Amino acid sequence: MKKLVFVLGAVLFFATLMGCSKKSESTSEDSDSDEWPAMDSFHMLMADAFHPFKDSANVEPARKLAGDLAKEADAWQAAPLPEKVNTDDMKAMLESLKTQSHQLADQIQAGATNEEIGASLTALHDSFHKITEAWHGGSEKHEH
Repeated sequence: MKKLVFVLGAVLFFATLMGCSKKSESTSEDSDSDEWPAMDSFHMLMADAFHPFKDSANVEPARKLAGDLAKEADAWQAAPLPEKVNTDDMKAMLESLKTQSHQLADQIQAGATNEEIGASLTALHDSFHKITEAWHGGSEKHEH
Protein backbone atom coordinates (compact mmCIF):
# COMPACT_ATOMS: atom_id res chain seq x y z
CA MET A 1 0.00 0.00 0.00
CA LYS A 2 2.84 2.41 0.80
CA LYS A 3 4.37 1.72 -2.62
CA LEU A 4 1.06 2.54 -4.37
CA VAL A 5 0.69 5.82 -2.45
CA PHE A 6 4.29 6.72 -3.27
CA VAL A 7 3.83 6.01 -6.99
CA LEU A 8 0.55 7.93 -7.14
CA GLY A 9 2.13 10.83 -5.27
CA ALA A 10 5.12 10.87 -7.63
CA VAL A 11 2.86 10.76 -10.71
CA LEU A 12 0.72 13.61 -9.33
CA PHE A 13 3.82 15.64 -8.49
CA PHE A 14 5.33 15.25 -11.98
CA ALA A 15 2.00 15.89 -13.69
CA THR A 16 1.64 19.13 -11.72
CA LEU A 17 5.21 20.11 -12.45
CA MET A 18 4.80 19.48 -16.17
CA GLY A 19 1.50 21.32 -16.27
CA CYS A 20 2.99 24.39 -14.64
CA SER A 21 6.03 24.35 -16.90
CA LYS A 22 3.95 24.30 -20.07
CA LYS A 23 1.80 27.19 -18.90
CA SER A 24 4.85 29.25 -18.12
CA GLU A 25 6.41 28.60 -21.53
CA SER A 26 3.27 29.32 -23.51
CA THR A 27 2.60 32.54 -21.60
CA SER A 28 6.08 33.76 -22.42
CA GLU A 29 5.75 32.61 -26.01
CA ASP A 30 2.32 34.20 -26.40
CA SER A 31 3.49 37.61 -25.22
CA ASP A 32 6.63 37.31 -27.32
CA SER A 33 4.65 36.39 -30.42
CA ASP A 34 2.40 39.43 -30.16
CA GLU A 35 4.96 42.20 -30.02
CA TRP A 36 7.98 43.26 -32.02
CA PRO A 37 8.06 47.07 -31.73
CA ALA A 38 10.86 47.55 -34.28
CA MET A 39 8.87 45.64 -36.89
CA ASP A 40 5.75 47.67 -36.15
CA SER A 41 7.67 50.92 -36.45
CA PHE A 42 9.13 49.96 -39.83
CA HIS A 43 5.74 48.71 -40.98
CA MET A 44 4.11 52.08 -40.38
CA LEU A 45 6.63 53.82 -42.63
CA MET A 46 6.55 51.06 -45.23
CA ALA A 47 2.77 51.31 -45.45
CA ASP A 48 2.95 55.09 -45.91
CA ALA A 49 5.59 54.74 -48.63
CA PHE A 50 4.36 51.64 -50.45
CA HIS A 51 0.56 51.83 -50.53
CA PRO A 52 0.33 55.06 -52.56
CA PHE A 53 2.64 53.44 -55.10
CA LYS A 54 0.69 50.17 -55.09
CA ASP A 55 -2.67 51.93 -55.30
CA SER A 56 -1.89 54.65 -57.86
CA ALA A 57 1.78 54.51 -58.91
CA ASN A 58 2.53 57.50 -56.68
CA VAL A 59 6.20 57.39 -55.61
CA GLU A 60 6.24 60.82 -53.93
CA PRO A 61 5.65 59.39 -50.44
CA ALA A 62 8.49 56.92 -51.03
CA ARG A 63 10.73 59.79 -52.14
CA LYS A 64 9.94 61.66 -48.91
CA LEU A 65 10.19 58.66 -46.58
CA ALA A 66 13.19 56.79 -48.02
CA GLY A 67 15.66 58.28 -45.54
CA ASP A 68 13.34 57.46 -42.65
CA LEU A 69 12.91 53.90 -43.93
CA ALA A 70 16.70 53.50 -43.98
CA LYS A 71 16.97 54.82 -40.40
CA GLU A 72 14.18 52.52 -39.22
CA ALA A 73 15.82 49.56 -40.95
CA ASP A 74 19.09 50.42 -39.16
CA ALA A 75 17.29 50.53 -35.82
CA TRP A 76 15.38 47.31 -36.50
CA GLN A 77 18.50 45.43 -37.55
CA ALA A 78 20.34 46.64 -34.42
CA ALA A 79 17.50 45.87 -31.99
CA PRO A 80 17.45 42.66 -29.95
CA LEU A 81 15.49 39.92 -31.70
CA PRO A 82 12.53 38.23 -30.03
CA GLU A 83 13.46 34.67 -29.08
CA LYS A 84 11.20 32.99 -31.64
CA VAL A 85 12.99 34.72 -34.53
CA ASN A 86 16.49 34.94 -33.10
CA THR A 87 18.06 32.96 -35.94
CA ASP A 88 20.82 33.46 -38.45
CA ASP A 89 18.22 33.48 -41.23
CA MET A 90 16.32 36.34 -39.60
CA LYS A 91 19.52 38.28 -38.98
CA ALA A 92 20.38 37.89 -42.68
CA MET A 93 16.90 39.03 -43.74
CA LEU A 94 17.15 42.12 -41.54
CA GLU A 95 20.61 42.91 -42.88
CA SER A 96 19.26 42.62 -46.43
CA LEU A 97 16.30 44.87 -45.58
CA LYS A 98 18.72 47.43 -44.18
CA THR A 99 20.84 47.29 -47.34
CA GLN A 100 17.82 47.59 -49.62
CA SER A 101 16.46 50.52 -47.61
CA HIS A 102 19.74 52.40 -47.99
CA GLN A 103 19.89 51.56 -51.69
CA LEU A 104 16.41 53.01 -52.17
CA ALA A 105 17.39 56.21 -50.35
CA ASP A 106 20.60 56.46 -52.38
CA GLN A 107 18.71 55.88 -55.65
CA ILE A 108 16.26 58.64 -54.85
CA GLN A 109 19.03 61.02 -53.88
CA ALA A 110 20.79 60.25 -57.18
CA GLY A 111 17.66 61.14 -59.18
CA ALA A 112 16.21 57.72 -60.00
CA THR A 113 13.19 57.50 -62.27
CA ASN A 114 9.76 56.67 -60.93
CA GLU A 115 10.05 53.21 -62.51
CA GLU A 116 13.36 52.55 -60.77
CA ILE A 117 11.97 53.74 -57.47
CA GLY A 118 8.87 51.60 -57.92
CA ALA A 119 10.94 48.50 -58.63
CA SER A 120 13.19 49.05 -55.59
CA LEU A 121 10.26 49.89 -53.35
CA THR A 122 8.44 46.73 -54.43
CA ALA A 123 11.53 44.61 -53.75
CA LEU A 124 11.91 46.24 -50.32
CA HIS A 125 8.25 45.59 -49.58
CA ASP A 126 8.66 41.94 -50.60
CA SER A 127 11.65 41.59 -48.29
CA PHE A 128 9.66 43.15 -45.48
CA HIS A 129 6.91 40.60 -46.04
CA LYS A 130 9.32 37.69 -45.88
CA ILE A 131 10.28 38.90 -42.41
CA THR A 132 6.69 39.34 -41.28
CA GLU A 133 5.77 35.90 -42.63
CA ALA A 134 8.62 34.37 -40.65
CA TRP A 135 7.41 36.27 -37.58
CA HIS A 136 3.86 35.00 -38.01
CA GLY A 137 4.96 31.47 -38.83
CA GLY A 138 4.23 31.79 -42.55
CA SER A 139 0.58 32.53 -41.95
CA GLU A 140 0.41 36.29 -42.28
CA LYS A 141 -2.31 37.58 -44.52
CA HIS A 142 -1.68 41.17 -45.54
CA GLU A 143 -4.32 43.01 -47.47
CA HIS A 144 -3.35 45.79 -49.85
